[in-house]
Amino acid sequence: MDVEAVMSALREKALKDENFRKELLETQKEKNPLSSFCEIARREGYELYEMDILTYGEEFYAAIKRSTNGGGENSPKLEGQDDYYDMFMAELRL
Repeated sequence: MDVEAVMSALREKALKDENFRKELLETQKEKNPLSSFCEIARREGYELYEMDILTYGEEFYAAIKRSTNGGGENSPKLEGQDDYYDMFMAELRL
């Protein structure tokens, strides 16, 4: 299962289960929030590691950057180059 599918499954569960949503949001307070988040994902049966999320976010941003104005370093700067974990948490806070 790819990162997007895992995050989607976790998002769905969090939207249905308020306690699970709170547990995921609490990871932001941990010393290593991404690590804590991935531990919860693995407990839920998803093989998800920190590097998976970091790599996915970078690949996603690179794909967007390549699609703008021909890509490359001369493409316009994109706003919101957040990491995927932060974007996920922002969705849960809404």
